[in-house]
Amino acid sequence: MTALPTRTLGDLKTTAIGYGAMVLSPGVYGEIDDDRALTALRSALDEGATHIDTSDGYGADGHNESLVGRAVRGRRDEVTIATKFGFRRPEGVEGHAFPVNYTYGELAVNAEPRHVRRYAETSLRTLGTDRIDLYYPHFPDPTVPIEDTVGAVAELISDGLVRHLGLSNVTAEQLARAHAVHPVAAVQAQWSMWTPVDAELLATARELGVGIVAWSPLGSGFLTGTVQDIAADDFRRFIPRYHEGNLQANNDRYAPLLAIAADLGLTPGQLALAWLLHQYEHVVPIPGSRTPAHIAENLAAARAELTPATLARIAEALAAFAPEGTGTLLG
Repeated sequence: MTALPTRTLGDLKTTAIGYGAMVLSPGVYGEIDDDRALTALRSALDEGATHIDTSDGYGADGHNESLVGRAVRGRRDEVTIATKFGFRRPEGVEGHAFPVNYTYGELAVNAEPRHVRRYAETSLRTLGTDRIDLYYPHFPDPTVPIEDTVGAVAELISDGLVRHLGLSNVTAEQLARAHAVHPVAAVQAQWSMWTPVDAELLATARELGVGIVAWSPLGSGFLTGTVQDIAADDFRRFIPRYHEGNLQANNDRYAPLLAIAADLGLTPGQLALAWLLHQYEHVVPIPGSRTPAHIAENLAAARAELTPATLARIAEALAAFAPEGTGTLLG
């Protein structure tokens, strides 16, 4: 295993760049088989990305968690497993509509306290482990005070089934309310060069000493500078930023960032990840890839140093980079 630089999410020490496993479930970026998915996961671990992010809602019947469990078997103590709950609801548990500004329009979640232990126990079995290192409600339940959901996770922490509390896709106000009930280690939020993090959320995280796990840090692959068209079985075809005319315009506007990356001897994706790491000392991006070579490329960004002059040059280029199209994806 290659050691990566480390960071802290609250009291949780982890690698500076993690691995987002959502890409390994069928129906996300086209079809994929389990052998290829396991190869990707094991490559991430071998390259040093020991923070693995999954969810009970990725893939049918806990498919993604099952993959993660198989990949970490025999090396569990090396790995930080982060997973989320609220989507994979047992039969008879109703979903509560949660509006999102993604293609989906709204999602159905249930984070009622009475179900949280059952969710966790199901994930523990699927993952094949005795503890979850970082546990998040995937989205706040609009029918349940965040304090109540957090209280249920706090009980799991007290019982040793969960090590650290996380939140995902919340507001600054929800973070502050949750943190008053139990310390929050990290907030998972969308953050990349083409999707800024909410400024108030970042300020609150700084104030409370909470880390940020950045999902979609490569803009669903766009920031690698390699996306020219979208396959028919790729969910990004539904995202306005990837529609044919918008995609071409966005690639044209992103060109100055490609030039900066080339000048630095970095790939565009490495520049995007390195830039993100320089925005907050407690941010951990979780890019996902199915290809071992791309995984290694992404993780190498953890060692890239950007000077103040380079960061100023990037900021100038980003100020002129206004993407065409709205929304990105679900994380």
